Amino acid sequence: MSATILALGATGGIGSEVARAFARRGWHVRALHRQPDAVKDPSGYEWVRGDAMNAADVVAAAEGARFILHGVNPPKYRNWPGLAPVMLGSSIAAAKASGARILFPGSIYNFPPDGPMVLREDTPQRTVTRKGAVRIALEQLLAEAAREGVRTLVLRAGDFFGPHAVGSWFSQALVTPGRPVRAISYPGPPDIGHAFAYLPDLAETFALLAERDAKLAAFEVVHFRGHWLERGIEMAEAIRAAVGDPRIPIRPMPWWLVGLASPVVPLMRELWEMRYLWRVPMQLDNTKLLATLGTEPHTPLEEAVRASLEGLGCLPAG
Repeated sequence: MSATILALGATGGIGSEVARAFARRGWHVRALHRQPDAVKDPSGYEWVRGDAMNAADVVAAAEGARFILHGVNPPKYRNWPGLAPVMLGSSIAAAKASGARILFPGSIYNFPPDGPMVLREDTPQRTVTRKGAVRIALEQLLAEAAREGVRTLVLRAGDFFGPHAVGSWFSQALVTPGRPVRAISYPGPPDIGHAFAYLPDLAETFALLAERDAKLAAFEVVHFRGHWLERGIEMAEAIRAAVGDPRIPIRPMPWWLVGLASPVVPLMRELWEMRYLWRVPMQLDNTKLLATLGTEPHTPLEEAVRASLEGLGCLPAG
C-alpha cells in the first residue's frame, strides 16, 4: 500500500488541491467528511465519516497516516476564537496518537500593518486584529505540541486563488463565481504590491516538502512567495487578459458599503477588519524554501488566472 495522508477539508479550496497534489504523487488519500456518502468525487479517495470538531473521529481516521492536512476553518469566519482551536486540538490529538506530521497552511494575518513589509520565517508575529490573534494562537499551540513530540510544517502564503478557491478574496471580491466577468472589483490601491498564492502551486509545494520530511525540523515554518505583484492591480489586468476583453471595467471595491454593513453582517465585519492587508505591501521571502527545494512551483499568472476563472465558472472550460 502507498503511504497515507489524512486530509481534513478535502472538499475545500486548499484541502482539495493538497489532496490532488499528493494523489498525483502516488499517495493514498484518506478524506474526513461529516457526510461522505454525499460527496460526488471520482478521485478514488478513501472517504471516512467524521467531524473535525470531534477529536476521537480524527484520531481514528489518522491511524496509519504519515501526514494530517489541517485544511479546515470555521466557515465565513464564524466564531473563530471558539471553534478554530478545538479543530486544531483534534488534529494535534490525532498526530500524537499516529505519529503523523501536521501540514498547516499559514497566512499573513499574523503580521501588523506597521511591521516589516518583507516577511521571513523569523519575523516577529504581532497583530491588531481578532483573526490575526487567532492565527498566532494556533501556531503557538502547534509549537507547544512540538515539545510533546508532535511534528508540524507551517507553509505560509499570501491570498489564495485557484479553480476551487470559492472562499477567497479572488472569488468573493474580484469576480463572482458562476457568472461571466463583466466588471472587476479590486480591493486595494492600484500601485500597492500584493502577494497571491495559486493553490495548485502551493499544494505541490506541500507535497514536495513532505517528501523531504526527514530533513524538516519538528516545528518547521516555510514561506511561499507565490505571485508577488508590485502593482496589485496586475491581478485585475490578468483577469482582463484571460477573458480576452481589455474593456472590462476595473472598479474600486466599495469599502464604504462593507463598513456600513459590518455592524450587522458578520462576514462584512471580518472583511472590514482585514482591509489593511490591501493597503500595505507585504511580501513573503522564500529564501528558505528555495534552499530546501531548489525551486518553487510557479504557474505563469495568466495561465493560473484562466484556470481559476474556468474552475469558478466565470469562463467556459478550454
